[in-house]
Amino acid sequence: MRDIAALLSAALGRPLAASERLAVAVSGGPDSLALLNFAATALPGQTTALTVDHGLRAASAGEATTVAALCHTLAIPHVTLSWTGPKPRTNIQAAARTARYALMGDWCATAGVGLLLTAHHADDQAETLLMQLQRGSGTAGLAGIRAARALRPGVTLVRPLLGIRRAELAAIVADARWTPLDDPSNADPRYVRTRVRALMAGNDAFDVPRIAAVAAHLAEAEAALDWAATRAWAGGARVTAAAVHLDVNDLPKELVRRLVLRAIATIVPAARPDGAALTGLIVRVAAGGTATLSGVKVQGGETWRFGHAPPRRKTRQNAVLLGQNRTG
Repeated sequence: MRDIAALLSAALGRPLAASERLAVAVSGGPDSLALLNFAATALPGQTTALTVDHGLRAASAGEATTVAALCHTLAIPHVTLSWTGPKPRTNIQAAARTARYALMGDWCATAGVGLLLTAHHADDQAETLLMQLQRGSGTAGLAGIRAARALRPGVTLVRPLLGIRRAELAAIVADARWTPLDDPSNADPRYVRTRVRALMAGNDAFDVPRIAAVAAHLAEAEAALDWAATRAWAGGARVTAAAVHLDVNDLPKELVRRLVLRAIATIVPAARPDGAALTGLIVRVAAGGTATLSGVKVQGGETWRFGHAPPRRKTRQNAVLLGQNRTG
């Protein structure tokens, strides 16, 4: 049996305190049941199980009840969180994931639980890396699933099983004589992850542990780049009430990109600029020009100035239409 406390400590980069409370995301699938098994065996007094009922399938409420019944036999507190309201017609998996983390993060913050555990494993990590490669992602995307990251103030999302294979987790559940639930979306070929999983399963050339190790190396590289960007920002950025002035002279392109993103976010915190548009802005501003992106106006020169873009001017046609509306 794996030592979940040791796995958690490794993911967090620090020892797990005996007083720390944690929540385990349990959908009822084999991976999350294995994680529940670990926590119930080693950390029962610190653990609460959370199940999200997305309301996307008729069986979801019954599945949450099944998980609750298992947790009752293990003397593990269980909470079902429901995703209510209208559901999207497109990008359903992404929307469900966002809703899931929002619900669980809110519950943890309210309950004073500082750690939220999910059962992502080595096979998930390898699949994610291949998906990001296909998308042409940079190091942030290729770094894959992080072992730990802040979900919201006071709540850390932790993936302690990233070094364990899917088959080992399934064997743990089988040994416990638990029957995992089957989510049919996991076999739906409309989803990219399902197709990537099938590709890897049918090709011996994919070495999952090595691919997952590559993601871990890239995560370390990403952390180093973030560290370098933070130092470059401290030495080259001047923030005032109205603007950010940024010195990017002699910096590598990747650090320039990160500093520009940080400057834009300083002016408009909600900005999420497209990668191609960001590249185009940097090229134009580096040549001494001016560009606007995500509501931020950037002026080139010895130092680059970032400020709020002025409101767009109404076109002549709009002005005429407005005049017609006033006189009509």
